[in-house]
Amino acid sequence: MNDAFHIAIERVLPRRISYRLALSYLLILCLFILVVVKTVAQVQHVTQRSQQFAREDLQKLLQVQNLALDIEGSTSALVLIFSSTQDKRKPAYDAVDAKKKHIDELILALTNSSKDEIELACLERVASTHQEFRQSYLNLFDEIELDNPDGAKKVFEEQVAPARQSFLTESAALLDLEKRNIKQRQEEEKRDLEQLKLEVIAISVIAVLCGLGLAFITQSSVVRPLNDLEQSALQIATGNYDSKVPLTRATEIAQAGIALNTMSDAIATREAEIEQLAYYDQLSHLPNRTLLLKTFTQTNLSNKAMILMDVARLKIVNETLGFGIGDNVIVETSKRLQHALRDYPDGSHYLAKFAGGQFALLCSATGTQTVTELVIQMISHLNHHLSTPIVCINHSVDVSMVYGIALANTETPNLNSLIRNAEVALYAAKANTQISAWYSDAQEASRLSHLSLLSDLRSALVKHELQMWLQPKVRLSDMHCYGFEALVRWQHPVRGFISPIEFVPFAERTGYISHVTEWMLKQAVQTLANWQETYPTLSIAVNVSTNDLRDQHFPDRVSQLLQQHKVNPERLKLELTESGIMEDPSSAIPLLHTLRDTGIGLSIDDFGTGHSSLAYLQQLPVTELKIDRSFVINIDQLSSTQRLVKTIIEMGHGLNLHVIAEGIETQAERDTLIELGCDAMQGYFASKPLYGAALENWLVTSKRV
Repeated sequence: MNDAFHIAIERVLPRRISYRLALSYLLILCLFILVVVKTVAQVQHVTQRSQQFAREDLQKLLQVQNLALDIEGSTSALVLIFSSTQDKRKPAYDAVDAKKKHIDELILALTNSSKDEIELACLERVASTHQEFRQSYLNLFDEIELDNPDGAKKVFEEQVAPARQSFLTESAALLDLEKRNIKQRQEEEKRDLEQLKLEVIAISVIAVLCGLGLAFITQSSVVRPLNDLEQSALQIATGNYDSKVPLTRATEIAQAGIALNTMSDAIATREAEIEQLAYYDQLSHLPNRTLLLKTFTQTNLSNKAMILMDVARLKIVNETLGFGIGDNVIVETSKRLQHALRDYPDGSHYLAKFAGGQFALLCSATGTQTVTELVIQMISHLNHHLSTPIVCINHSVDVSMVYGIALANTETPNLNSLIRNAEVALYAAKANTQISAWYSDAQEASRLSHLSLLSDLRSALVKHELQMWLQPKVRLSDMHCYGFEALVRWQHPVRGFISPIEFVPFAERTGYISHVTEWMLKQAVQTLANWQETYPTLSIAVNVSTNDLRDQHFPDRVSQLLQQHKVNPERLKLELTESGIMEDPSSAIPLLHTLRDTGIGLSIDDFGTGHSSLAYLQQLPVTELKIDRSFVINIDQLSSTQRLVKTIIEMGHGLNLHVIAEGIETQAERDTLIELGCDAMQGYFASKPLYGAALENWLVTSKRV
């Protein structure tokens, strides 16, 4: 019923709210004008009646009162005639005549001004009694003039007194009539005022009711739609975008409703896009890490395992074939993984896409199968679906995955920890070049140990816990020492000696190796400065990391260090790995030329183990090649290795490079290298790395250039 009423109002009222409000205000204004006009008109009417009352009725009352006074005056004149002498009667007669004349004039004036029949009849009786009274006192005058006192007395008693009494009675009746008329007129004025009061009150009540009605209509046609808009806006604020504003005939409200509905749809669309960006991978459209954690944060992890998968050699694909091909590989891999998982029941697995080429698979064991058996079966099944090469724009790419597996147990507090454990296992698989690795407590201990190593390494640089050991380089032609290679050693105050094999790779991964390099350079240059007088021809070679080759300010810092200690740049050597140079040859080669221009010697360390090409080798401003230890072991017994090393030596000499072999431990290895034409050697056969007093003793007793 209420809705039908609102619908009826909507159909009757204009469409625009401005017109509705204008109509409401106009109606209220009309009612107000009506009240004012009615009040003014009634006041004017009352005023006119009051003026008429003052002008006519009161005047008539005064005339009637004057008439009564004149009658009293006539009676007084008659008494004077009785008591006066003849000579004094004349004035009394004149007074009686004047009174009579004035009475006639008053009666005539009252008769002419009166329209009331009762009043006219009363006036007629007054006039009649007045004539009788006049005639009676004329008869009285005649008796008095005849000097007949008895006759005059008789006339007075029989004629004048009754006529006078009748005249007085009729005049009194006329006076009472006038008083009643005046009172009736006053009552009529009072009733008119009461009627005006009631009419004004009625009109005011009507105006108030109209105002209330208009307010209700306004509430129905304006406020209610606005409330609907408010409720819809609140629904949008809570994220309910399906709630639409009902359209009304009110143009402004309808436009606002359309705009709000449009805004709701736009927000819903954008929120869906934002949710897609926030919770889904843009390449594979799989759930990302955030959605995985959001979905399973409160889930019981019992009988669950996390398999973290990384596409092997994806970096090489990106660098060789381009990132577009790499993205295609990720998309196709995603499709194959999803296709493979269709063979498992829903709810037993959840596939997500992490950064780069990483995928995460949360799986749950069902039935009698253990979670370990499920993981092994799943990995085999996934590998089967990934065994076929992926064809991307005329390129065939073999895809294989590296797996890190972590099983949930009582010590796994949440999904984040399970993912972290899988990441530790994945890194372990990569470090050991394995297809898969299972998380173990030993890996966690190693990871925690590495984390503490980084903190301890920072402290070691400050507290001078690192040591620079020197291993001699010996010229094979005369077995004289011409320089040293600086090797970093760490004597931990708690753990004792920490092998460089343990902390140097970790420092390289964390980027802290640059601080170690800088410390070693300072120690080497300081040592060369101390040797200026005693060993002026000896050189020291310092290993440079890949991170240092990315730093364009590195040559400036090395040059400033040499200038600070006044050391000849030719006495400082820098050893670089092939892999470090070839990681970004376009920026590394110019940096090496800058270093070489300062006079510093450059050496390629571990030559033969990297993947440099001869074209790049010709561009490198190096002065020395260091043959890796793997080519030297038992070289005296391996003819094929001898031919390979001889080729490397001849190639180095062809490029005007000094060739040195590292890792020489026997005399047979040394003699073989001499026969092959190698220039110098470094290894335990010449000397182990030396430090402190042992270094000083060796310098004193050994052969030097």
